[in-house]
Amino acid sequence: MLEIRFHGRGGQGTVNAAQLLAKAVVAAGGYAQFIPAFGVERKGSPVFGYFRMDSGTIWPKTQVYEPDGVVILDDSLIRAVPVFEGLREGGFVVLNTALDVRELALPPQAGVCTLLDATDIARELIGAEIPNTVMLGALARTMPGVDADILAGLIRGKYGEKNERAFRAGFGSAQVLRLKEG
Repeated sequence: MLEIRFHGRGGQGTVNAAQLLAKAVVAAGGYAQFIPAFGVERKGSPVFGYFRMDSGTIWPKTQVYEPDGVVILDDSLIRAVPVFEGLREGGFVVLNTALDVRELALPPQAGVCTLLDATDIARELIGAEIPNTVMLGALARTMPGVDADILAGLIRGKYGEKNERAFRAGFGSAQVLRLKEG
């Protein structure tokens, strides 16, 4: 089973992104679940959720304590909440940031880090600072077992062609860095 924790802020589309990812996995014949967690449910407030995918039935309905990866839609959350807590050795980080990897306080157990300025891409391609579909592109490039074409079709169906282009831009422009072998 692959487990991921999503972190974002209210209004960035964090929950919708994870739900689309789950639908894409199911459409490809797999099993997936997403359990959102909300704080004060206000725009700009931290939100997070737990995603799981597997080739068979998924029984756990709990928080993800030791994620294989974390997706962070706002780099300011690195200083605000424990986004890397429990990340498994060799796990992946997909991060929306304009910073260079040397400027980030990444955890030592991270094996792969995917960086891109998803907010800037979203602003340019969809006219709004909502990075969720761009981040899905970066995640699809990083994470095994996700059919990017299925996910692109679901994005187009829900949000239209601009967001599909944003997804493809995220996939194409994400900088995937291998931090350690393994």
